[in-house]
Amino acid sequence: TSVSHERYKSEERLKWEEEYCCLDRLRQWILENKIAKKDKLDELEKEAQDEVNEAKKAAWKAFMEPIKKEKAEVVDLLGKLQDETGVKKVGEFAKKLKNYPNAIRKDILAAARKSLAATVGNDSGSARNELKKWVKRSLEDNYERYSSHLYSETDRSPLNIEEIKPEYPSEPKKVDGRLVIRDNFDKLFDKYPNTLIFGEDSGKLGDVNKGLEGMQEKYGETRISDTGIREATILGQGIGMAIRGLRPIAEIQYLDYLLYCFQGISDDLATIRYRTKGGQAAPLIVRTRGHRLEGIWHSGSPMGMIVNGARGVHLCVPRNLTEAAGFYNTLLQGDDPAIIVEPLNGYRLKEELPSNLGEFTTPLGKPEILNEGTDITVVSYGSTFNIVESLIPQLDEVGISMELIDVRTLMPFDLDHVIGRSVGKTNRLLIVDEDVPGGASAYILHKILEEQDGYFNLDSEPKCLTAKDHRPAYASDGDYFSKPNAEDIFETIYGIMSESDPSRFPAIY
Repeated sequence: TSVSHERYKSEERLKWEEEYCCLDRLRQWILENKIAKKDKLDELEKEAQDEVNEAKKAAWKAFMEPIKKEKAEVVDLLGKLQDETGVKKVGEFAKKLKNYPNAIRKDILAAARKSLAATVGNDSGSARNELKKWVKRSLEDNYERYSSHLYSETDRSPLNIEEIKPEYPSEPKKVDGRLVIRDNFDKLFDKYPNTLIFGEDSGKLGDVNKGLEGMQEKYGETRISDTGIREATILGQGIGMAIRGLRPIAEIQYLDYLLYCFQGISDDLATIRYRTKGGQAAPLIVRTRGHRLEGIWHSGSPMGMIVNGARGVHLCVPRNLTEAAGFYNTLLQGDDPAIIVEPLNGYRLKEELPSNLGEFTTPLGKPEILNEGTDITVVSYGSTFNIVESLIPQLDEVGISMELIDVRTLMPFDLDHVIGRSVGKTNRLLIVDEDVPGGASAYILHKILEEQDGYFNLDSEPKCLTAKDHRPAYASDGDYFSKPNAEDIFETIYGIMSESDPSRFPAIY
């Protein structure tokens, strides 16, 4: 096979490995030191071999007995179906399945489904309905067997955490966004002694945006610590801590840097619950920051990579630092892993400071309608959402009523189909996303059109407005020409309305 060591090792190496086999050498050492006699070792080896053989037989029997039972059920049902319908193909499927000595579930279900396809329109008897029920039950059983536990199915699932709104005094204090997240972390570190955070510049500096300012001095270097420039091992130590019962927050300094640890996110973090069928969990929170900045290696938005490669990890994309703080408050009560992408240009923007820090929660899979409208549904998230929101007055001036929705989380996505109902009202849809074309926007469009049946409610072509194919260029001009800007968004919305009512909205160009 491709992994057989005989394919790449020399004859001399193979001979050496055989001569110095650790089991043979241990046996030789036991005999030389007269710890046991040869007859006793032979007896032990035989007992061990017999035990292994019996275990193998028992395991194979436990695996095959239910399959054999399913096979017998389907062969019987196919026989009845052929008798009722007279369709020759059904008999052929039954005979082939019956004579296949090592049939597995794929073979059994395939024979049943092919037989249903071959007998379409022959529903006069009971056999076909019985077979349809069997197929439905089999698909449900095999979903549980092969596709369950991608996310937590326990009572502690973060999806079960109810939303608690931020509360504010009568005259709320306006502070930099970084202070909202910092003071919220302060509450969390005090509330959860098993919570710790580590990453590049997380400790002494208090992270590159001062969102952890003063936390190391208050809670110590063990809980608030710096690491080297090594994203893969930052993630790895976070997974290990989470499996052992701690609640780590692994900080990856910028969203672009997920590339350096994405193999671990995709192969390990996203799959640990699934591949153990709920037996193990690693509720690691990956903290990062991203989206609109001004530079090729710090402004990327590889959201398509994440949504397609990290199913099993929740993906939170807050528009501001209050929403981000609420995600930490939610996730630390749950038992699933997550990535939180804090808005990189939000740390110095002013936000009102909530009075219930550490308590308010941002729900997962629950979009928020920030502006109700009747003409068009516009969907976005993160920093780009804020640009769309700034256009509300300009759109009102020209008579366009925009329903603006913040998705909040990409995984899970709109569990209650809020966006689908909005499209049912406005009959038009624009997705604004700063990932590359075909990235997260394609994922969002699939969710709305197919899973939420948005296709049947559209009167205009759905549009996706995304970044260009390349990485963001340098400086403010680079950002403007690389990602959707205010003018792009306004003109795209206006263009959709112009196409539907050109007399009311004459073309701009």
